[in-house]
Amino acid sequence: MPPPPHQKPENVLKRANELIGVQQASAALTLLHEHITSKRSRNVPIQSLEPVMLLLVELSVEQKKGKLAKDALYQYKNIAQNTNVGTIELVLKKFIELAAEKVTAAQQKADEVQETIDASATSTNVDDLEATETPESILLATVSGEQSRDRTDRAIVTPWLKFLWEAYRTVLDILRNNARLELLYQSTAMQAFDFCLKYTRKTEFRRLCELLRNHVQTAAKYSAQMHAINLNDPDTLQRHLETRFQQLNVAVELELWQEAFRSVEDIHTLLNLSKRPPKNIMMANYYEKLTRIFLVGENYLFHAAAWSRYYNLLRQSAALVASGSGKKSDNPPTSEADLQRAATFVVLSALSIPVISTSRSRGAMVDFDEARKNKNSRLTHLLGMSQAPTRALLFRDALSKSLVRRCRPEIRDLYNILEVDFHPLSICKKISPILAKIGDDEEMSRYIAPLQQVILTRLFQQLSQVYETVDLDFVESLAQFPEPFQVTRGTIEKFIMNGNKKGDLAIRMDHATGVLSFDADVFSSAKAAHAGSGAGSAESEFGSVQRLQSTPSQIVRSQLTRLAEVLYGTCQFIDPSFNQARIQARDDALARARAGAEKEHLDILARKDIIQKRKDKASEAQAIKDKEAARKKQLQERLLQEAEAARLAEEQKIREQKRLANERELIKKQEVQSMLKDMKLEDLAGEDLDSLDTNKIRMIKLQQLEREKNTVSEKLRLTGKRLDHLERAFRKEEAKKLSEDYAKQRERDLAAYERTRAQTLKEAEAKHKADVELKHRLSRIMPQYETFKADIQERRKDQFEKRRRDAERELEKAVNARRKEYRERKIREKREREEKERALREAEERAAREKEEEKARLEAKREEMARIKEEREKEREKAREAQARQQQREEEAMARRKAEKAAATAAPLRRDTPPEPVAAGAPPRLALAGNRPSWREREAAKAASGGAPAETAPPSRPTPPPVERTESNDRPPAAGGPPRLALAGAKAGSSWREREAAKAGGGGAPLAERPAPIDRVSSSRGAPVERTSSGRGEPAPKEGAPAEPLKPSGAPGKYVPKFRRGE
Repeated sequence: MPPPPHQKPENVLKRANELIGVQQASAALTLLHEHITSKRSRNVPIQSLEPVMLLLVELSVEQKKGKLAKDALYQYKNIAQNTNVGTIELVLKKFIELAAEKVTAAQQKADEVQETIDASATSTNVDDLEATETPESILLATVSGEQSRDRTDRAIVTPWLKFLWEAYRTVLDILRNNARLELLYQSTAMQAFDFCLKYTRKTEFRRLCELLRNHVQTAAKYSAQMHAINLNDPDTLQRHLETRFQQLNVAVELELWQEAFRSVEDIHTLLNLSKRPPKNIMMANYYEKLTRIFLVGENYLFHAAAWSRYYNLLRQSAALVASGSGKKSDNPPTSEADLQRAATFVVLSALSIPVISTSRSRGAMVDFDEARKNKNSRLTHLLGMSQAPTRALLFRDALSKSLVRRCRPEIRDLYNILEVDFHPLSICKKISPILAKIGDDEEMSRYIAPLQQVILTRLFQQLSQVYETVDLDFVESLAQFPEPFQVTRGTIEKFIMNGNKKGDLAIRMDHATGVLSFDADVFSSAKAAHAGSGAGSAESEFGSVQRLQSTPSQIVRSQLTRLAEVLYGTCQFIDPSFNQARIQARDDALARARAGAEKEHLDILARKDIIQKRKDKASEAQAIKDKEAARKKQLQERLLQEAEAARLAEEQKIREQKRLANERELIKKQEVQSMLKDMKLEDLAGEDLDSLDTNKIRMIKLQQLEREKNTVSEKLRLTGKRLDHLERAFRKEEAKKLSEDYAKQRERDLAAYERTRAQTLKEAEAKHKADVELKHRLSRIMPQYETFKADIQERRKDQFEKRRRDAERELEKAVNARRKEYRERKIREKREREEKERALREAEERAAREKEEEKARLEAKREEMARIKEEREKEREKAREAQARQQQREEEAMARRKAEKAAATAAPLRRDTPPEPVAAGAPPRLALAGNRPSWREREAAKAASGGAPAETAPPSRPTPPPVERTESNDRPPAAGGPPRLALAGAKAGSSWREREAAKAGGGGAPLAERPAPIDRVSSSRGAPVERTSSGRGEPAPKEGAPAEPLKPSGAPGKYVPKFRRGE
């Protein structure tokens, strides 16, 4: 069926309005869709298509035909994007507005339906005013009372919400990679974010974020296309940043923290691409959202770092606004209250960083596995920091910027209590009112849990400096917090175990006595001695805990340092010249600094001017370079177009030349088709070209290749022989100088050995002296060490004995268990061995039975085969006897016919002339009826007759023996062929070749001397052709076998049956 004729847009619009007037809106929509998607509509003016498209959008929204609208909008965009972009924006805005109006109308309708349901429920007649709640109403309310609103929205509002969401996706897909439609793309994305936020569509928001990421990747991939989005353009990148910031705000409002973190990563990526610095108000929003994300993820370290970055940005904005360098609209609010709030949260978040890491928050980055390093590196880059933050660095930064004085008083007191003062017995009592104030503030109350971890850490760290052992009840009484934030004994024990596990605490807990023992061993692990070296510590090696006294382990580790400090002070008092030289060097340095300060200042100013000038020159050079690059790009594009045109012309020329060459080659092949290509071979010089065939030419070529191969082999042999002689001469000359070279090498090795030996002895002597000196220096403290060691051994002797007895009991218990296990294993192995032997015996008996059965079966089969063989031998004997009788009858008949034929022989005809011997390799000549001898045959006959004229009759020749027809089974089997089967009824020795071989073996006359048989079985096909090697693996006839000459049959070419041959 041919397609309908194309109509003008005006006619299509008129027809659609007519269909709408008769209540056929679906048919009108189909008509408009077919017209827009038709290929002929691509050449229609856009002004005529715009009303058609607006009506199509309106009808598709009314009928919820989103797929038809999407298809039509894609087609319309392809038609109009290169001519009129404004009409695309108009149509798409109309599409979004209509879908949004439908959602609003559906929401109003749902509200009206719900109000009607509520009104009908309240206005129902009640029989008993005192019993308005009947059992039926209560039961119905439990099933659907609160869910009626949800059902109403699901039935009325949800379909239109889905349609509006599909509309947003369609519009974003249409506008995704066109720079001239970028403003509409960004505004549509903002509207989609507002839609997700207004109706709390979390799933759709995730899909929307993923869709926008895919669009950015597509824009980067296809940036070389016409009108593609250029992410290097500052304005384009700024618009994308604004969209991503709105995406981040909506994600935080919807509490989609994973999506918010992905949005932060998108913003960071775009910021790295941007050449224009972002606005401070946008970055303040960025850091504020990061603080919320890290707080939800319980990553308190990066949460505090984000607050620190936020406060630094507020300070910079305040300075810019105060100096007039920046607009107030581009900077966040920087009042004193805002700065105090930011400073308070900086200090509070830094105090909340756990000193001992928990299972989810790791504190500082000391867990140096590869995955955590990568994660912390990503977070550090997101904050724009050069190095990873730590608790100590954050406090150092806060102190340098006087944040402690600017924050709220209770936070300042909390800092002093936790980081400055030393009061282990009253730390919790002093902090309790501060925690109560923090708990009253909704924003600060989220820091209570991490603060309790820090408070407990400080409590045990300070107690460990005062006490060696402390009662657990006493510790529980010290760790008292306000009522909502009270901690239990189990929480304290869990905290102690976690601190020991992480290596930040060294506490032993005795549950029997309820005593905590702080480890004071001199040789205890250095891991617990200073926080920061532990697996989860957030403090540096020199922590902020105030030290009352040093532990024994710290004393042992720092004795050399203290000795160096004492010796340095002693030198200052004993040797006056030491102080004078130090003071003189300091004075000289100060004098040099005063003398060069002014000059250095001037040099710095001059360098600043030079740097500014260089920057200006660099910017000018970059502008010139960009301009030149644009000019070169245009020139290159023009050259590429010219080169492409030249290439196409060259390809056309080459194709035409190839066509002509192919035609010439075809003609040449047709001309030389009957000629040989290898006529240049030397072996063909004296050959008769007419008698050559392809096999002989191939053979001659192979012979020449073989000669060339032999020549090359001989040359290689001579070359190898020459090289052998040359190498032998080299080695003879070399042998004369080997002894001299060996002596020189030995002298060099001996000298190197002596040098190495002297150096080794010298180093060993120096090391020995140093070791002896170290021994004398350390021997002075040996008595004190031995005494201290004996005291420790004496104190721990009882403990050692107790552990030894426990170990002996455990050993005895393990030995008994081992013996029991051994006995059980032996019994089990014996049982398994008996089972295996029984199974083996059964298998052997079964195999013996099967062997006997197989032997009996083979014996029966052998007897059956012997019987069959005997029967076949009898059949063959009968067949041989019948064949011998038949052969005797045939020989008698042959003798009678031969005598008759000899009497009736007449003069031979012209066709009976003997054929010329066939040349080797040439095809045999068939002696067919009516064939005449060729010129060569006549010349050969003439030469044989001694010069007789050609007109004389050729001499007669003896009649050839008749050619007998034989069965295919009578032929001797070819080498490699299947063997002949001696079947019952087959003729034994009935073939002509077998009979001739039998007569020759029996002393009969040769074939040439025997009289010719009667030619009653001659065939018009002539004598059989001599078989030669065909090259297909068939063997050639042996040289000793008699060859059958090609003889004419003498028959007129018509087959004579047996019963007519005697007539």
